Amino acid sequence: MGDSLIRLPASVLLANVASVWADWQRSLSAEAAGVTAQAGRELQVNAAELSEFDSSVLSLLLSGARLCAEHGLRLRVQGAPDKLRELAKLYGIDELLWPAPQPTA
Repeated sequence: MGDSLIRLPASVLLANVASVWADWQRSLSAEAAGVTAQAGRELQVNAAELSEFDSSVLSLLLSGARLCAEHGLRLRVQGAPDKLRELAKLYGIDELLWPAPQPTA
């Protein structure tokens, strides 16, 4: 399948989220075009290196998910630190970032 993987930086804070998004948006757009061309269905983001973050990272991930949806893809976040999952749950968006698996018929 033509799925792809990109990485989140180690730090995503309110002070740098705009510049991270500018870089990430270009990468996401390029990767999304490549994934779509290869008949992939999702763009995977590795968050394992993320060690310093605040709630602005949630905005970054939701913006990335929206950009992927515009290309007909799903953003899938892998390797997320527990604190990121907890933060997403606190804001009520954990299911948007980590949807429950769909039952197979």
